[in-house]
Amino acid sequence: MLLIKDADVNAQGGYYGNALQAASSRGYEQVVKMLLIKDADVNAQGGYYGNALQAASYGGYEQVVKMLLIKDADVNAQGRVYSNALQAALYKGYKQVVKMLLIKDADVNAQGGYYSNALQAASHGGHEQVVKMLLIKDADVNAQGRYYSNALQAALDKGYNANINAQGRYYSNALQAALGRGYKQVVKMLLIKDADVNAQGRYYSNALQAALHRGYKQAALDKGYKQVVKMLLINSANINAQGGHYGNALQAASYRGHEQVVKMLLINGANINAQGGHYGNALQAASHGGHEQVVKMLLIKDANVNAQGGYYGNALQAASDGGHEHLADTLLKAGADQC
Repeated sequence: MLLIKDADVNAQGGYYGNALQAASSRGYEQVVKMLLIKDADVNAQGGYYGNALQAASYGGYEQVVKMLLIKDADVNAQGRVYSNALQAALYKGYKQVVKMLLIKDADVNAQGGYYSNALQAASHGGHEQVVKMLLIKDADVNAQGRYYSNALQAALDKGYNANINAQGRYYSNALQAALGRGYKQVVKMLLIKDADVNAQGRYYSNALQAALHRGYKQAALDKGYKQVVKMLLINSANINAQGGHYGNALQAASYRGHEQVVKMLLINGANINAQGGHYGNALQAASHGGHEQVVKMLLIKDANVNAQGGYYGNALQAASDGGHEHLADTLLKAGADQC
């Protein structure tokens, strides 16, 4: 009815910028057809999605994307939030839409938008098949980005692959990001690609700490994280590397109560009395967490029960702060100084 009354199909304004973007964002095929017949500008810029193709791509509306591409929609037109149609489609892993855009020569390395590039967008969503498609099209795995610094970190915050050793923000590098999320298969891929297991970072300092941070339940740890730690050690991870929130790998494992991993680290030469990190040492970390078996293991291996340092000062204070009476008793029997 509006078209019969000569409504301007290309009028600009509002959240969607124009009518075509609004219809495309909802996947309204018939409406899109009508607007295109009335010469709606397929490449009109503006609105939240930047253009109609990005709006349709973000929603995964294959038929609408086809119609827009047939009408010569600019596959590389820059937008606002997602930078381009490819990045918009990749956020949710719409494989068929991605295929159509790539056939139309979408620039896999175009920069911009929240995720900075297509590979980061796909990586953040953990869309393995889509990531593979991008890599086949020579997506730059080393391209630097915005929030995740590089594609691998984004991929790794959710699950896949980029500049393996590039330094970045919270996770510092791809391997740490993958490990922090517990993506075992991703870790394997990164190690095959020669990821630097000893690259220094920020919060987790190194790959071992990132891996050990994960796995709150022992059962989950035994099934996954133990194997991940093994992989890192096989690949020459420095077991006593210092830095980060937990100071070292043993402290990180002790804090989480990862009994099997603590054993593994000790067998492989972890320094039981190494100082550093929030908890000062492994014994203090395990004591505050209330992990009795870990505390006992550390004491058997001659952990210094009166070692000073860290947030709580010593292991006894850490156990007391956590309200772990049984552990306080264990530490006292082991010679903890009450003064």
